[in-house]
Amino acid sequence: MTDQLTFTNPVTRFPDITPPKQDQPEPGLDKDLIPGTDRGEESYRGTGRLEGRKALITGSDSGIGAAVAIAFAREGADVAISYLPAEEEDARTVAKVIEKEGRRAVCLPVDLSQDDAPVQLVADAVRELGGLDALVNNAGRQIAVEQLEDISDEQWRTTYEVNITAMFRITKAALPHLEAGSTIVNTTSIQAYEPSPTLVDYASTKAAINNFTKGLAQQLAPRGIRVNAVAPGPIWTPLQVSDGQPKDALPEFGKSTPLGRAGQPTELAPAYVFLTSPESSYVLGETLNVNGGMPSP
Repeated sequence: MTDQLTFTNPVTRFPDITPPKQDQPEPGLDKDLIPGTDRGEESYRGTGRLEGRKALITGSDSGIGAAVAIAFAREGADVAISYLPAEEEDARTVAKVIEKEGRRAVCLPVDLSQDDAPVQLVADAVRELGGLDALVNNAGRQIAVEQLEDISDEQWRTTYEVNITAMFRITKAALPHLEAGSTIVNTTSIQAYEPSPTLVDYASTKAAINNFTKGLAQQLAPRGIRVNAVAPGPIWTPLQVSDGQPKDALPEFGKSTPLGRAGQPTELAPAYVFLTSPESSYVLGETLNVNGGMPSP
């Protein structure tokens, strides 16, 4: 595997995977995913762009969140990683990578669908990190359902609670701790622009995140706090096999992109690093699309 500083063909930089049909109970674990993911453990090189930063990253035990946590540590940040209690094993693996870089890793298991959990999460992160100046709202829930009539009220409610309501609550709780120069990066999706018919609830939350990001960016700009978003395309993560995709669709996952392959989590990390670093000081309310070339606004 080449690192991100090597001049390579993006079509072949990462394998064109054909995942077998597989199933994991929600929320899914990286350790059981076939094939495994590249979260940057070996491929991501840091350059000190986030030296001394204190970051809270939700949904960072696996997939995109884990790749971002590893990249932030390689760039010099201490990181609080939040995740569901069932994902403890994956989270500990990520924490070990962070600590190997000489950075602090704070493990915070939490169910963000619970009303008081987002506020407590922020309080714990601030206490353990000694402050907070970078927030990545990445946690998400995605369950594919063929027909609207088959989406239960509970699924609809929980998807919105995790994907958008918790984002609001976490951000609101974090704001008193964020000084000028702090950043917020939210994870949206290509689904905000091209919703799959099997992901009506999930896709609509991602569209809401785009709007939330742009409105909040304007509100917080005078305070020197920048808000942006990253919109992943088809990225190979445990989310896809824990009912995030129809099982029959897994072998073709990502092959319809112009690059002809699914993305790896580590390919998202540089976007989050850029939007958190001072290099993007004039970037606010932006959604960076990292999707293998799928047309988007």
